Amino acid sequence: MPLINPDTRLCDVVRQEPSVIPVINRFGINLGVGDFSVHAVCGSHGIDEDFFLAILNTFINENYFPEKTLKSFNVDELLGYMVKANAYYSHFQLPNIERHFNLLLKSTRDENNNLGHMLRFFEGLKKDLLDRIAFDNDILFPSIASGSECVSERSALGLDMMIEDKLGDLMSMFVKHLAGLYDQNLCYGVVVAILTLEKDIRQNNRIRRYILLPLASFKTS
Repeated sequence: MPLINPDTRLCDVVRQEPSVIPVINRFGINLGVGDFSVHAVCGSHGIDEDFFLAILNTFINENYFPEKTLKSFNVDELLGYMVKANAYYSHFQLPNIERHFNLLLKSTRDENNNLGHMLRFFEGLKKDLLDRIAFDNDILFPSIASGSECVSERSALGLDMMIEDKLGDLMSMFVKHLAGLYDQNLCYGVVVAILTLEKDIRQNNRIRRYILLPLASFKTS
């Protein structure tokens, strides 16, 4: 969709891109936005309009990334958004995928070893993501906030890329290797949830890679 501007009605954004619902939730905005513009909604919620537009446009448009604009924002504002994104992954998105995954497995009418293997793969991916969130909360974010020395940049980037790759691998498993009889609606629910998480993480990793990590003072080793 076209880039969002202050005069764009937020309801139009949500209708065209429902995947932004958890993103606006991180700013304290719930559904029921009426016909108000982005400018009006940001004003009523006390949100920095430029920061909101930068995040929303980055999330929606793959080729949009306002690096110079994002670097001008307050570090605490960026960190606050990323903390809320991580909380969404750990408290809502991962449990949602896991719940639907288990229901899907129970719905199979025959032996489906592929589906069981895919669930185990997801469980490993979940652990990796939760480990990265713990790394963020305990090490990376505090070091950025204080300007103190952090772990190696290679380690931080490696965690991000590993999770992106594993989400892509899990999606490929569904497309290529799912077998047997299963509930198609439950399967679709799992796939949509995985795609939603994958997009969210991929877009937020761009912010991490080009904005947050350069703000950290890394060890050379």
